[in-house]
Amino acid sequence: MPTQHRAIQSRQALIRSAAETFLEKGVPAAGMVEISRRARLSKGALYFHFTSKDDLTLAVRDAALATLKEIEDAFTRSPEPLTAAVRDFTVELFGRVASDAVLRAGLRLRPETAPGLGIYALEQRWYALFLDKAVTCGTGGPAGPHTSDTEPRRTAQLLTSLVVGLLHLGGEDRTWWDREAVVGLWELLPAAAGQVCAVGIPAPTQLPAAG
Repeated sequence: MPTQHRAIQSRQALIRSAAETFLEKGVPAAGMVEISRRARLSKGALYFHFTSKDDLTLAVRDAALATLKEIEDAFTRSPEPLTAAVRDFTVELFGRVASDAVLRAGLRLRPETAPGLGIYALEQRWYALFLDKAVTCGTGGPAGPHTSDTEPRRTAQLLTSLVVGLLHLGGEDRTWWDREAVVGLWELLPAAAGQVCAVGIPAPTQLPAAG
């Protein structure tokens, strides 16, 4: 195996090991030796990649943000109307959070420890994302997609509140993240179908790369 590829694998294993340890014990109680052992690597290998636990914590944050960006990019490219696209985004997000320890750990990091994934940052991030699609594609209505500035903002606020609220609730009870639960909730929403967007709409420039 080439040295560079092996180094990438080792780094990824350490990030995953750190995330799993953070989830089990919390960041303060997680030890570097324990993290390296869980990854089946030496302590020296750990310090080759990460100079400190703070450095490793930020790496977990960055990996979580990269995964989140993938999910957001898929939403931006979706040809579905706004409400359906946010539903699909929510289903994909919760599925990834449930199955991906690194993303789950990143979302649990304290904002002061690893900025960019706190609730306030996510609210701002997703509101901008949903609003951009609402303005671009419209929120529907008898007069067409661009009838006023108020309706896209209200729709984006409503959908952001739903996603953030379900994310919080699912942290204690994962049944809130079930696909059936999300789809059932979306069926209760008033119609705000909007127009179908063309695939390939650029990502909104106002979205910060790190929250």
